[in-house]
Amino acid sequence: MVKAILKLPAVVVHGRAQAEWALRVAAGRPMLLLSAPGAALNAGPGWFKAVLDQIAAEHPGASLTAALDCAAAPGAALAALRAGFKLVIFDLRHPSAASVLDAAAEAGAEVLGARPEALDLGTLDPRRRDDERRISALFATVPPQDQPR
Repeated sequence: MVKAILKLPAVVVHGRAQAEWALRVAAGRPMLLLSAPGAALNAGPGWFKAVLDQIAAEHPGASLTAALDCAAAPGAALAALRAGFKLVIFDLRHPSAASVLDAAAEAGAEVLGARPEALDLGTLDPRRRDDERRISALFATVPPQDQPR
């Protein structure tokens, strides 16, 4: 499953407005929605979960997979798994990696050992046409509703 996820167009979002922008531009195409690097350390998993829950409620047919970046913090990774995240990013070189992997397996979740390449929407402005074209080009690589298997 991880290999299929890594083939999806990936964007980094720093809040709900950017997630909404990505969904609008994706126009039904699947995506990988990433938190900012180490985001779980700043506010815990709750803030990103709230953004995702709001997005899911407003866009019930949205085809997205989300990953919370927990950096090298096993406590943050475990908290994310307890919060229901099915995909977390965690530095597998950490001495506690085996424990995090075990907890993920028990929760039916996956762990990415490194951040996938992604377009950071925090560096773009939806009011600029060139930025809109950049994100559109990213999603144009995948047909609508092409779900990973």
